[in-house]
Amino acid sequence: MTTKRTAPTSNSKRVLTGLALAALATLSMPGQASTEPTHGLAMHGEVKYPEGFSHFDYVNPDAPKGGELRMAVVANGYDSFNPFVARGISAAGVETYLYDTLLASSDDEPFSVYGLIAESIETPEDRSYVIYNLRDGARFHDGEAITAEDVKFSFELLTTEGHPRYRSYYQDISKVTVEGPQRVRFDFSSTVNRELPLIIGQLPILPSHYWAERTFGENGLDKPVGSGPYQIGRFEAGRSVSYQRVEDYWAQDLGVRKGRFNFDTVTYEYYTDDTVALESFRAGNYDFRVESQAKNWATAYTGDAFDTGKITTEAIEHSRPAGMQAFVFNTRREVFKDPAVRKALAYGFDFQWANQNLFFGQYTRTKSYFENSELASSGLPAGRELEILEPYRDQLPEAVFTTEYAPPSTGDGRTMRDNLRDALTQLRAAGYAIEDGTMIKKATGEPLAFEVMLFQKTFERVILPFKNNLEKLGIDVAVRLVDSNQYAERWRTRDFDMTVGVFPQSDSPGNEQRGYWHSSSAKQDATRNLAGVSDPVVDELVEYLIGAPNRDELVQRTRALDRVLLHGHYVIPNWFLASDRIAYWSFLKRPESVPKNGADVNNWWVER
Repeated sequence: MTTKRTAPTSNSKRVLTGLALAALATLSMPGQASTEPTHGLAMHGEVKYPEGFSHFDYVNPDAPKGGELRMAVVANGYDSFNPFVARGISAAGVETYLYDTLLASSDDEPFSVYGLIAESIETPEDRSYVIYNLRDGARFHDGEAITAEDVKFSFELLTTEGHPRYRSYYQDISKVTVEGPQRVRFDFSSTVNRELPLIIGQLPILPSHYWAERTFGENGLDKPVGSGPYQIGRFEAGRSVSYQRVEDYWAQDLGVRKGRFNFDTVTYEYYTDDTVALESFRAGNYDFRVESQAKNWATAYTGDAFDTGKITTEAIEHSRPAGMQAFVFNTRREVFKDPAVRKALAYGFDFQWANQNLFFGQYTRTKSYFENSELASSGLPAGRELEILEPYRDQLPEAVFTTEYAPPSTGDGRTMRDNLRDALTQLRAAGYAIEDGTMIKKATGEPLAFEVMLFQKTFERVILPFKNNLEKLGIDVAVRLVDSNQYAERWRTRDFDMTVGVFPQSDSPGNEQRGYWHSSSAKQDATRNLAGVSDPVVDELVEYLIGAPNRDELVQRTRALDRVLLHGHYVIPNWFLASDRIAYWSFLKRPESVPKNGADVNNWWVER
């Protein structure tokens, strides 16, 4: 499904400087006393779908209801039905299927939202506040009406007791006021953050009457009450969970829901090994699979079921930003504090060799945090992007202005020997030397050594050649494979040197960038700032991006941030694929139209 970002923290006295302050001065103006209600809202420009639209263009409004969708999760189980806290491992699908939000996003626009629980939205031109008018008939699974008090309760609960991302994501909200049983207002601490009326609409609405008698972080495997299209049905703790469609689902005929969530039952089965999961799919034990391994896609989808058409395979192209998958340096560790060292170590990864020998040539090297979109920086900064970066020239590496970023390559006649020679030169310049076959820091005598933490065994075949290349320079690289529970805990507490990280992006970046890169998230557990980025220039560029007044300016501000991050060498970029590799048993049917964000199985149905 299309999701946009993560969550907020309350900090109305946050100091803005430089370009962020200029944006505030430019955009701030007195809020209008009133504004006309609207059925939808676009981040920039106008929404695509008119008031009263019957369904999104990429669904089949006549799709039959019924049947079961069975899917697989490769992980060591789950221990919670609460996806909103940092503790525990939540069961797959809980947030998607159980909880409705104020607004719903469309998958064929950069970032537009339409009323779900909220029937209409009121926000002035300066977006200094937003009012949501709730629908008559919106209700929780136990029949209780969804009220403005539930909205306020949900916001306050999630930003005080929920995952830290909520505090970061919504930090610019200064006040929440219930103006009536079905009318709630959010006021903002500034008018820079123009996406707030949209992203508050992504807030999951929880029933205040249910949680009044329970401890939010300790619900475990008690079945919670939601308002979405499904309820939790049968489950076997840690091994499987099923969701049953709510037959009298209150929103099933709304334009944002018509043609969606068609299966009577959605079941997730847990597997600890992906090879076993793949064989189970081929045997018919589950129905739909997204393939993440190039080798499997090239060699494993063969046999009678494929030849006879019982199983269909498709590579469905998409136009969504690919984001960044990478080997992430934890810059909180002393060994990785120097960007020159991080830059040098990147020469040890041979993408061209891996793509040819491991991935069957299926991938393209990632060169941007906003890959596969117009938001990605390229070439040298020029025009408006250069204007944005110029005030920071003295605080940025000269390469930001003089050298196009490109991850080290063994293409165009270069070899790994050439790359390692360059790495050695850069490490020597950073104060390192090889003594008795070991790379040491001359000032301290400490060896250059680090551990790569993995939980997917399939990544070992990618990391081990990287390890072997660096060992030729006397660098000691340990590879540690941990189970998913241990990985989750070490990920939360930043207890790693290097790991594989993913930074997904939408076509309309905004508040979530604080959670990725802002210094305020660098010292907090469980944020998405895996690398520990803490740079005042990055902080200002993040705030400036959030305040972009139109699409053109958003693109330029995002490219500037992208360029600075790339030249900070916080990661070693991996690869991306501009299509979704999917396989499914052919009784599953999908709409002919595929939106720019790619295929969504929640728009599919069963037809036997």
